[in-house]
Amino acid sequence: MKYLQVATNILLRLLLFLVPIVALLVLAFGAGSFVSAQLQDVPKPPKVALIGAGADQPLDLSPTAIETRLLGVYLRLQSSQIDRPAGSDTTRESFAIADGETAASVSQRLQDMGMIQDANLFRTYMRYYGFDHKLAAGDFQLSRDMSIPQIAQALQQAHFEEIAVTIPEGMRAEEIADLLNVKGVMDGESFLSLVHGGTASAQALGDYPWLPEGLSTLEGYLFPDTYRLPSKASPADLIRRMLDNFGQRVTPQMLASAAQSGRSLAQIMTMASIVEREAVRADERPLIASVYWNRVSGACSKDTGGAYLQADPTVQYANGRPGEWWWKPPSVEAYKAVISAYNTYLHPGLPPSPIANPGLSAIQSAIQPADTKYCFFLAVNENSHVFAVTLAEHEANIARYQK
Repeated sequence: MKYLQVATNILLRLLLFLVPIVALLVLAFGAGSFVSAQLQDVPKPPKVALIGAGADQPLDLSPTAIETRLLGVYLRLQSSQIDRPAGSDTTRESFAIADGETAASVSQRLQDMGMIQDANLFRTYMRYYGFDHKLAAGDFQLSRDMSIPQIAQALQQAHFEEIAVTIPEGMRAEEIADLLNVKGVMDGESFLSLVHGGTASAQALGDYPWLPEGLSTLEGYLFPDTYRLPSKASPADLIRRMLDNFGQRVTPQMLASAAQSGRSLAQIMTMASIVEREAVRADERPLIASVYWNRVSGACSKDTGGAYLQADPTVQYANGRPGEWWWKPPSVEAYKAVISAYNTYLHPGLPPSPIANPGLSAIQSAIQPADTKYCFFLAVNENSHVFAVTLAEHEANIARYQK
């Protein structure tokens, strides 16, 4: 009897120990099943995967999973408010999200605008579905008749107001700045300030290994084209696009051809800018480039007195002023009165840097000029020129075409 009593006592104690544990396990399993069942009814926005375990998956009791499930239960209990729009007004209004803005800030502003009724509920919804990590800067169109799921989904689809600006070939940086001011694209002075930052400005904007080192200006490398920009674009936005465009259009093969000719990219772009300003017809650009390269090489020294380019556009650039960025001299003799390193009548060789921003045709002509011995050319009308090898031939052309 004594042994039976002892065994009975041990069994009772064991049962008393196991019952609470079994009860806790049953409660945990029941709670997990209840949560999973509740989660199945939480509204799912289109194309968004449900976060957390489904009813047919093993129960995850990690802190993150439990928090997610509790958020799901909360949203299930608030489903009627989640699906109820803040109002009935169907008017679309612009809503902008700034770069780096938090979900809490966005939620509060939406409530202040009357787009939602409860900022905390909206923020919880965004957090549960992972939308709070997908907020991107942009402009959005929202209305008060949209439910929380509809607004959350709309905030994943930014609408950017754009403006198109066309930069013509052959413009100098100051002209581009004036154009940006006139078109209302951005502040021209801020644009110019960044351009005059040269290589340092470019390095702050991106990786441009092809860009010559030590540039004091980005003049010449601002590729002319039509650019589509956000309505509130900054000078950095535009210049970055222009440099990126240059890097795509001026191919490695073109750079290799320039290197094979023994000319640096800085020399090529300086020559291309002069050709762009001098030539009107594309078919004449290689010829005009050949004349200038012949002069720089010294091949025309006998008739030009040295390796002088004697390129009118360089002096027009040097003496340019606001309102007349390309100076119009009263006579050719007036060129020699302009004291500047860009005056190629006074200084031999190429000027210090490009005088404008050339297009692809002028750049190609500077890289691969025509194979000629021409040293002179003369404009015979607004679009075309005649070419000569010697000064005597050039003077004969002057007598013939400029009677």
